[in-house]
Amino acid sequence: MKKEVICWLPLLPLAGVVLALRLGSMEGISLLLWILLLAFGYGAALWDLRQKRVPNQLVTGMLGAWVLVLVPQLFFQTDTALVALISGGVGFLLAGGVFLVVYLISRKGLGGGDVKFMAVAGLYLGAANVLPAMLYGCVLSAVTGLVLLGLKRIGRRDTIPLVPFLYVGMVLTMVFR
Repeated sequence: MKKEVICWLPLLPLAGVVLALRLGSMEGISLLLWILLLAFGYGAALWDLRQKRVPNQLVTGMLGAWVLVLVPQLFFQTDTALVALISGGVGFLLAGGVFLVVYLISRKGLGGGDVKFMAVAGLYLGAANVLPAMLYGCVLSAVTGLVLLGLKRIGRRDTIPLVPFLYVGMVLTMVFR
């Protein structure tokens, strides 16, 4: 990816947090989970852009951060934490299941790191937000791929990293939710 594009990427997490605060629809644990998702998603997006893979350590850290945030809340805000836990579990199953099926059907056209990243992101996104985030990200990826094919910048067998588009999809979901 060109350096001009990469230099603008740091604005995405900042824009997401500012919009979340500006909209005033998030507070407490929800806001903390969104900020963590934006931070981990940003790291994964940059890594995927540069290396065309998502490291397991990043996904494991993302999972660990979710657990560290949510488990103490079970003792202090039990109702809120249980809703986040159930919604996150459903989001995990939806994202992981859909991406795993696509991974298997596409004969590894989708990477295993994409599957793991999106499954764990489903914990953060929850049941209501995981499908729109995946839809936005996949549509953006498909349109970008078609444009690059049309401009002859890539060939039919070339790949483009998916996580940056999923990350933008997550930010768009936060803005439009």
